[in-house]
Amino acid sequence: MSVSNFVLPKIDPIAISIGPLDIHWYGLMYLLGFAFALWMANRQCDKSNGIWTREQASDLLFYGFMGVILGGRVGYVLFYQFPLFLDNPLYLFKIWEGGMSFHGGVLGVATAIIFYAIKNKRSILSVGDFVVPLLPVGLGAGRIGNFINSELWGRVTDSPFGVIFQNAGPLPRHPSQLYEFALEGVVLFIILILYIRKTRPAGSITGLFLLAYGVFRFIVEFAREPDAHLGLLSLGLSMGQLLSLPMIFVGTAFIIYAYRAKAQAASQSVNPKAKKNKAKKNLAKKS
Repeated sequence: MSVSNFVLPKIDPIAISIGPLDIHWYGLMYLLGFAFALWMANRQCDKSNGIWTREQASDLLFYGFMGVILGGRVGYVLFYQFPLFLDNPLYLFKIWEGGMSFHGGVLGVATAIIFYAIKNKRSILSVGDFVVPLLPVGLGAGRIGNFINSELWGRVTDSPFGVIFQNAGPLPRHPSQLYEFALEGVVLFIILILYIRKTRPAGSITGLFLLAYGVFRFIVEFAREPDAHLGLLSLGLSMGQLLSLPMIFVGTAFIIYAYRAKAQAASQSVNPKAKKNKAKKNLAKKS
């Protein structure tokens, strides 16, 4: 079986060394994702007719980046290593030991968006809609980093496209990192880019991101190896799937709210005109 499957070679975890500075693959992927987000944000600012400036976008991305790091770490510890945290609360700060949670990162970014919106007196929904199209490329880059590091691999498979990860035993496994790269990175990016080509109601872009990511992550989790210390939980679902369900529900709620608010606003803008015309007709009849 192993003869026909690709064996992922051991790759040096350090991508680039500059003097005493070592940049690991995962860190490099973060930098690439952030650089692309900044480039795309600047493009959106240039097309916003003054609604956004590059300086504002830079500040927002800084808050968002901090939200990803802090939220990702706190989420990983609370969602996946809570007993270890109870035994040793200082484990939360041992970032060098690894461990980041995307769902925790989402909560961190959401906190950053709310903070930025309140501080700058902007609509929380509009700020969220500005940010979420910038995320998929970074997500996809992160999954490539996972693949290179031979981490977060998939479940054992007998399919010919299975990959043998040398630190995961001799059996081929689903390259679930690449599945996530394709769905959470490439496909989600295309969906959002096509969707924002037209003006959309506030909150709908954020909702679409949450809904689509939640669905994609839920599906890929069927091929991804559950965390060894957690295994499968309620209803045979993994922790990643349980954490994706709220994203699906919240995303759907955002979309429904956005379009209902748009319809209500349109109705209110039409009704005064209709009332005015009706009053003119009544006045004409009386005269």
